[in-house]
Amino acid sequence: MSEEAAGARGRVLVVGATGRLGGSLARASLAAGHPTFALVRPHRLARPDSPSLRALVAAGATLVEGSLEDYQSLLKAVRQVDVVICAEPTKQALEQKPLIRAIKEAGCVKRFIPSEFGLDPTKVQIGDMAYGFYEKKIEIRHLIETEGIPHTYICCNFFMRYLLPSLVQPGLNAPPRDEMKIFGEGNTKGVFVKEGDVAQFTICTIEDTRTLNQTLYLRPPGNICSMNELADLWEMKINKSLKKIYITEEQLLKEIVDAPFPLKMDLIFIYSAFVKGDHTYFEIDLLSEGTQLYPHVKYTTVGEYLDTLV
Repeated sequence: MSEEAAGARGRVLVVGATGRLGGSLARASLAAGHPTFALVRPHRLARPDSPSLRALVAAGATLVEGSLEDYQSLLKAVRQVDVVICAEPTKQALEQKPLIRAIKEAGCVKRFIPSEFGLDPTKVQIGDMAYGFYEKKIEIRHLIETEGIPHTYICCNFFMRYLLPSLVQPGLNAPPRDEMKIFGEGNTKGVFVKEGDVAQFTICTIEDTRTLNQTLYLRPPGNICSMNELADLWEMKINKSLKKIYITEEQLLKEIVDAPFPLKMDLIFIYSAFVKGDHTYFEIDLLSEGTQLYPHVKYTTVGEYLDTLV
């Protein structure tokens, strides 16, 4: 039996709650009945009418002043809760170090969910190409485990709002209507999950003993697609055939070398997912996969998402 069945819902602190993912996490936490606190920087609290803060307060969140740069504010916030979830961007991943220190000192946190929410950094095969993107996450994992912090890692692969709105066509803001680039042979599968769904699955884990000190993978059926499958799906929806332009692995690697930032990173992540197969090349235990553990969570499929783009 999960801990949540044994009593009142745990108190949750969301760090980064004014961001898209953080806001989704706070709302999902509140919807699940958890008293939910949002760590908000002083300069943001000075503008209480901002849409992100208004939305949090309207949903029932308690705003707590503090920041990752102010250790005492972190410690004070952490001491009020049972669960800490961090949704800071990956480029700020190492800024979680004081937060981990505060969790260790406070001694009351039963679960920490660090800012991962992407590919499993320990499984990525292109780490040496990614400009330290995954090394930071691995460093944070090592610190969490060294300090003995109870944790769950969430590996959800791509958010739907990244790459999917263009059907994985870098530089486009909408799906193609005439021709489509297919990277590699087009059969390697990537995974897309909507942010709000990631948040719901995440909140399901926080008082579940099955996910304690484990990794939760999200590979929802209907959200695991190759580029060829994406093209077929889109052609059916627009009732039109697309011209397919196949970009070989060698061509893509050359494009990566020549591309400026941030296009370079988009191409690296495409190479990782749809050529090297970093989302799906490895097997996972069914008891590590979100839709298997939490079949009640209703999630948006890739097909349903594409319906909104037609």
